[in-house]
Amino acid sequence: MITYPAVDPIALDLGFVQVYWYGLMYLLAFLAAYFLANYRAKKSSDWNSQQIEDMIFYGAIGVVVGGRLGYMLFYNLPTFISDPLSIFAIQGGGMSFHGGFLGVLLAMVLFNRKYNKSFFVTMDFVAPLVPLGLGFGRLGNFINGELWGKITDSSLGMYIHAQGVSRYPSQLYEALLEGLVLFIILWVFSSKPRPLISVSALFLIFYGIFRFIIEFVRVPDVQLGYLAFDWLTMGQLLSLPMIILGIYLFYKTNKQQA
Repeated sequence: MITYPAVDPIALDLGFVQVYWYGLMYLLAFLAAYFLANYRAKKSSDWNSQQIEDMIFYGAIGVVVGGRLGYMLFYNLPTFISDPLSIFAIQGGGMSFHGGFLGVLLAMVLFNRKYNKSFFVTMDFVAPLVPLGLGFGRLGNFINGELWGKITDSSLGMYIHAQGVSRYPSQLYEALLEGLVLFIILWVFSSKPRPLISVSALFLIFYGIFRFIIEFVRVPDVQLGYLAFDWLTMGQLLSLPMIILGIYLFYKTNKQQA
């Protein structure tokens, strides 16, 4: 069984400022999206460098603001109601993918208004840029030693000295499935002309499925626990509409093209 390496969450300590690995993972996520977007833009006359830079900027704001607000609303609402200023207490962690996802959707609405672009044209362009960033984010969770999976004796587990137990490294599972595998699926699929909305729909379907599955081995947030049946988590509850909507959109758009 592999032992958790317990990496120092501080990547660089300059005395007057500390650089955290988690922050570096966010930086890598945005850089990956930027370079991939420029690569895709070279194959399209609909995008230029200024639009790419603005799209990344809008998206970054949507991820950070939406991710934090989503965490407070979906996972820590009582604290947020009793102390609204706790939303700024980011030193304690707390970001939600689903909140960040909604934040990006809103950010892209504003971006489209600026450049007079169609919502799904933009989202089909953006969708393949997202998974690698998700993967980097999960690696950040792993380095921070947070969002662990359940205790296990399986060889798939990882022994954590600080806890004295072995757990599923659910962060790495998510980095693999939601990051690398989802990236490959969307990148290959979008490499050929597809009906409008198809790429966005595929993102919804596979992210939702991967997240839903991994939640079975991931420990739910302690303040929420299981919502029902001793297995349903908030992550699954939020992912289920993504799967349903994705299947509906994929079926509808491809049926119209048939």
